[in-house]
Amino acid sequence: MQSSIGKAFQLFCFLVILIVNHVCWIQAQGNSDVNSTESQSADPFLLSTSLPVETAFTFPSALPVIPSGGGNFGKGRIDLGGLEVIQVSISTSTSQRVWRTYEGGSNSMGLTIFQPINLPPSFFTLGFYAQPNNRLLFGWVLAARDVSGNSLRPPVGYVEVINTTSMNINQDGAAYFWQPLCPDGYQAVGLYVTTSPLKPSLSQESISCVRSDLTEQSETDTWVWGTNEMTLSSLRPANRGTEATGVHTGTFSCQPLNVPPPPPLFCLKNTKFDLSSMPSRNQTSVLFQSYSPWIYLHPDEDFLPSSVNWFFSNGVLLFQRGNESNPVPVQPDGSNLPQGGSDDGLFWLDYPVDKNAKEWVKRGDLGNTKVYLHIKPMFGGTFTDIVVWIFYPFNGNARLKFLFIKSLSLGDIGEHIGDWEHVTLRISNFNGELWRAYFSEHSGGTLVEACDLEFQGGNKLVSYSSLHGHAMFSRPGLVLQGDDGNGIRNDMARSDKFVDAGVAYELVAGPGIEEPPWLNYFRKWGPFVRHDIQKNLDGIAKSLPGLLRKKFRKLINKIPREVLEEDGPTGPKVKRSWTADD
Repeated sequence: MQSSIGKAFQLFCFLVILIVNHVCWIQAQGNSDVNSTESQSADPFLLSTSLPVETAFTFPSALPVIPSGGGNFGKGRIDLGGLEVIQVSISTSTSQRVWRTYEGGSNSMGLTIFQPINLPPSFFTLGFYAQPNNRLLFGWVLAARDVSGNSLRPPVGYVEVINTTSMNINQDGAAYFWQPLCPDGYQAVGLYVTTSPLKPSLSQESISCVRSDLTEQSETDTWVWGTNEMTLSSLRPANRGTEATGVHTGTFSCQPLNVPPPPPLFCLKNTKFDLSSMPSRNQTSVLFQSYSPWIYLHPDEDFLPSSVNWFFSNGVLLFQRGNESNPVPVQPDGSNLPQGGSDDGLFWLDYPVDKNAKEWVKRGDLGNTKVYLHIKPMFGGTFTDIVVWIFYPFNGNARLKFLFIKSLSLGDIGEHIGDWEHVTLRISNFNGELWRAYFSEHSGGTLVEACDLEFQGGNKLVSYSSLHGHAMFSRPGLVLQGDDGNGIRNDMARSDKFVDAGVAYELVAGPGIEEPPWLNYFRKWGPFVRHDIQKNLDGIAKSLPGLLRKKFRKLINKIPREVLEEDGPTGPKVKRSWTADD
């Protein structure tokens, strides 16, 4: 017996020694990895060769071959009226790296600034390009050629906006940010960056100023990089929409945080806004077939999309205020819907009266789903937005993540008849390349660069529709609308329920496109539901313990009311984004 205990004890000691040795080995490896990381961070060359920005983004497949269409779409140059511009895609052959920092910004990976080079004869730089290091290289700036004789002028001087000499950051030497001082009647649209304290040359080959009537006011587009002393942001036209003339130049601004701001930078203006650079109908179809989204529904989704024609053909009724007892069946093409007007509550749509028919319509039909395309000029006609609208006969109820409760049903809160969602494809009219995609979400949306999109089946982007609410997202997972890890759940996942938007689509609006009657129905696509949302929420709150009740009410007050609405929505043409920027 003692022998057995002794052997067991020896075996125990042996195992302890093995475990201790193994732990020591792991710690040694960890220290080695830490030392290796510290060594790498001290070596700019190693850092530069491992940054995503060192690799240029390429689409999974070749860009679409643009058929001839009679206009100027895809021809590489656009005349803005006395000023011809080209889009310079940033690459090793079209630009040179001017400066880089290895920290700060997105994921604390720093930033790189590029100067356009090797421009075609008579074309001049308007500004430099800045990109976070945590993304694959994907960007552009415009360069310009003077075709009127007085559209461009060299600067008369420079003002130093800021330099990084005293900044405690890992950088390729100090950077100096210069803003051109322009002659009277001309404006600067971009910055010049050097690694020397000497002012840049005043020659037009360095940077050009643009005649004032060919410029417009600009504003911050996206935050690019920053420290406690400065911030860099890309610029966009302040006034944007289908009739706006401001042109996105791809340049950036630099804002010192502890000194007075520099003079404003401007964007370009298309004074020849004739839509001649927009794609033809045939070209639009080719573009959409190339980039059309796959829309994935959640595996637990009960309420599927459908076509508008299917919705109307299955007994949907048109009601009129004051004559509610005599609803009228809607024609399959919507031709008997009231046209124009406003969302005045005079008319609304509802399901058929029969219970089984109502449930049938409510569930939608993937096999009879179609998307609807709105073609919009953007940034003075230098880009085309293909807005992809999708219709759901029903929007399901909202669910809440609250503290330890992963999914709390809010009853019928959030339910409503009719649901319109959209994804927008923003395409360059210079070359037909997809630049960004916009995903509509409740109370807003997100613009995503093409280099950050998920693709499937070539260059077709992937979109995810949230469970019940159908908001659009670029990635699967959970997104909460609230704060502190609590809020309305948006659950996205792949499943065998999906829409390949390129299979069934219809162009319903845009230059030269005849609009279907249902598009000009401006009233509600569902009835006004007389639920007392606050009463329902109070009922849920009262079922919770006192401390949780207070937290619940505080959370609900932070959630956008439209997420909780039960009123039927208006159609696409009534949305603010119809004529504005997404």
